[in-house]
Amino acid sequence: MSIKLGCIADDFTGATDLANNLVQAGMRVLQAIGIPSGPPPVDVDAVVIALKSRTEATDVAVSETLEGLRWLQEQGAQQIYFKYCSTFDSTAQGNIGPVTEALMDALGTDFTIATPAFPDNNRTVFKGYLFVGDVLLHESGMRNHPLTPMTDSNLVRVMQSQCRRKVGLIDYSDVSRGVEAIRHRMQALRAEGVSIAIVDAVSNDDLLSIGEAVKGLSLVTAGSGVAIGLPQNFNLSANNQAAALPAAQGYQAIVSGSCSVATNNQVAAFMRAGYQAFALDPVQIASGKDVASTMLERILPALAQGPVLVYSTSDPKTVSQVQSQFGAAPIGAQVEATIANIAVGMVHAGVGQLIVAGGETSGACVKALGITQMQIGPQIDPGVPWCYALTGVDGGKGVHITLKSGNFGSEDFFIKAFSRIA
Repeated sequence: MSIKLGCIADDFTGATDLANNLVQAGMRVLQAIGIPSGPPPVDVDAVVIALKSRTEATDVAVSETLEGLRWLQEQGAQQIYFKYCSTFDSTAQGNIGPVTEALMDALGTDFTIATPAFPDNNRTVFKGYLFVGDVLLHESGMRNHPLTPMTDSNLVRVMQSQCRRKVGLIDYSDVSRGVEAIRHRMQALRAEGVSIAIVDAVSNDDLLSIGEAVKGLSLVTAGSGVAIGLPQNFNLSANNQAAALPAAQGYQAIVSGSCSVATNNQVAAFMRAGYQAFALDPVQIASGKDVASTMLERILPALAQGPVLVYSTSDPKTVSQVQSQFGAAPIGAQVEATIANIAVGMVHAGVGQLIVAGGETSGACVKALGITQMQIGPQIDPGVPWCYALTGVDGGKGVHITLKSGNFGSEDFFIKAFSRIA
């Protein structure tokens, strides 16, 4: 078996987001947690390798990505897709630019594109500037992200600061005129010595044009949006059966470590609706107390009464105070580990439907649960599907799980999600 599209995502929720868009557009997709140890166990059109490289040291992120590339090449991937967040967030050193250039070097290519645009989730790029809804990126909640704060909305400038190669722009005057105009602009930029082109997009029609225009490129870098235009290049179209999952069972629960504006609103809406919610205290976690065991004693009896939420989500001021007291990286890792231990305990106790909010939290939970592969199912909100996976703690029954990027989902996401699986 050989795959058509080989994808590498820089975090776990982003991988699921990408896999969801590919499934919606007609591809059979396997999502792997980390780099697989062998070939795909089933015949699929695309494999999405989920890494946790967004906030790793740059040399580690590059090394893991190149290892993923080698595996995808061994499976016959015809095109490589490097997926990052629709808010283009990274540290000041990378890792979007360094990983992109490492992939270009390994593939021997002199040109690729870069666009985080995802209009269905209100991420648009115009004149090279990234908008989140109606505001520029640096005016959105991303300016307060605890790990990757974004203070510049000009993507050409952001990408150029991370790259040795020259970065240019395919702006909306070209994109709006369709596939041939985009290709013509790509050729012109190449002739000018540009190797990486930020691409404007404000609608799904733009993404479909971009997707067709990049047919034949060995490397595409983007958020998950461009994925809707790629299956057509392989003569594939939407297929409802691609999203079928086994019947859902077990208790329902949510764990949230994201501190994004969207997730804060989702937590508040869930609590206003009268559902059970349990807050984690990061100070207690940092003091070395066994918060996970104490919390599970409270949570497990409540599972039979309906969905429960366990959250460390807080407003930016509170997050900043805790980080200044204990250090951003150490307290973040401790909170993630605590939430992951709670998730394991709940699944072991019979939770069969689990929502995880936050990219770093999702990575910690998936690893703690021993999940290595996920089947992509029906969409809850744009970019967020239900998935199905076997774990090491559920006695072989499997768990329905959704990994929600902190910035994604409507305000009632936690409330409506469980009605989207039968």
